[in-house]
Amino acid sequence: MSEKKENKQQEHKILLVDDDTSILKLLSLRLRSLGLEVNTAESAEQAVAIIPSYLPHLVITDLRMKEMDGLELFGHIKEFYPSIPVIVLTAHGTIKDAVAATNEGLFGFLTKPVDSKELVELTTKALALNINQSSGKILKKEQSWSEDIITRSIVIENLLREVESVAFSNISVYVQGESGTGKELIAKAIHKRSPRSNKEFVTVNCSAIPEDLLESELFGHCKGAFSGASSNRKGLFEAADGGSLFLDEIGDMSPAFQVKLLRVLQEGELRPVGSNNIIKVDVRVISASHRDLKKMTEEGTFRLDLYYRLNVVNLLIPNLTDRLEDIPLLATHFIATNPSKDYSVAKGLSTEAMELLITYKWPGNVRQLKNVIEHVCALTSTPIIPISLVEKALQEKQTTLISFNDAKKNFERDYLIKLLQLTNGSVTKAAKLAKRNRTEFYRLLDRHELKASQFKMSK
Repeated sequence: MSEKKENKQQEHKILLVDDDTSILKLLSLRLRSLGLEVNTAESAEQAVAIIPSYLPHLVITDLRMKEMDGLELFGHIKEFYPSIPVIVLTAHGTIKDAVAATNEGLFGFLTKPVDSKELVELTTKALALNINQSSGKILKKEQSWSEDIITRSIVIENLLREVESVAFSNISVYVQGESGTGKELIAKAIHKRSPRSNKEFVTVNCSAIPEDLLESELFGHCKGAFSGASSNRKGLFEAADGGSLFLDEIGDMSPAFQVKLLRVLQEGELRPVGSNNIIKVDVRVISASHRDLKKMTEEGTFRLDLYYRLNVVNLLIPNLTDRLEDIPLLATHFIATNPSKDYSVAKGLSTEAMELLITYKWPGNVRQLKNVIEHVCALTSTPIIPISLVEKALQEKQTTLISFNDAKKNFERDYLIKLLQLTNGSVTKAAKLAKRNRTEFYRLLDRHELKASQFKMSK
């Protein structure tokens, strides 16, 4: 156990910044005795040059230095590497400046002469917020195709390498991940990195469009094709011609429509609803679902041939709890970009609040984290958001109204369950009560992964 702990500590890198070499030597000895890797810089300017390649987990800097001082260095780190915590060393006469800086997101400060116990405690807390940091670049401003993906996780870095390797081909890509993990961001990154980036990237959520309108939405329709079709309308496939089409939640697509989609993908052509004309389309399809399509093919609710057509390459997005090192970085980013930033005083999170975010389970993944940050930013009355406000937001999120689509799905499922309970699992009787034919009723059961046999009472 002790050996594992020591190896874990050795992964952490500290950058010490001070123009007094004797202090650098003294602090280096203290920190290296803990099994930490330590690098030093004798000026803030030197530290700025070191950080991009060294990527420390923590920066400890003196406040008073020639030319660029410690607070200016902190400002640089906050702008370009917001997830790296900074601790400032200050003399008694400058404590006021350091305290003021904590309201801007400074992790903490230590007074000189530095107390060894306080140094260890504050360093340990800071490193706890930077677990498993990858050796890759923290921000990728030079890579415009991935600039919307905020990460320093080695798991996401590997995923982005996969994105880059498949982007230049025309093969179909299936993105798998739970709700809120960022499937659309990955799909958009594929498009932006591909030769199709100068054409349209079109998104459609298959679960948000009623089944009887999905064909018209994707393939278009002619005037008079159905009631309400007052003019010709171009479908999303045609709108994405030459570009990419992202089909989100494709696992919610009915088996009947799966056949129509498969034909379009195979032939590269479509026929608008009510038209006799064939339209050729050149579209790269990227699809996604939070459901397990492979399992659905085994159960017969998703066509195997369509699955193989869509799933030429499979990209799996990890849950937020599998990339904990990204939570401080994402939280900082969401604070800086929250909708209420023009009137919110929020600058950062307290250490305790950040620790809570890291240990939380996040069933809603990154989307839930963003919602929580926006919530506390709107309500906080202090620059540093306290843990009490985060605790309240997390509790309230459990009772927050769900989306319309989720509410609709829940209602459908509950309704089907009640019908099957009333009819003792008889599909014929349940379909009659619902005023639906048996085929459609079976399709609804498949969609919600319900089996009528489960509701047959034993005699």
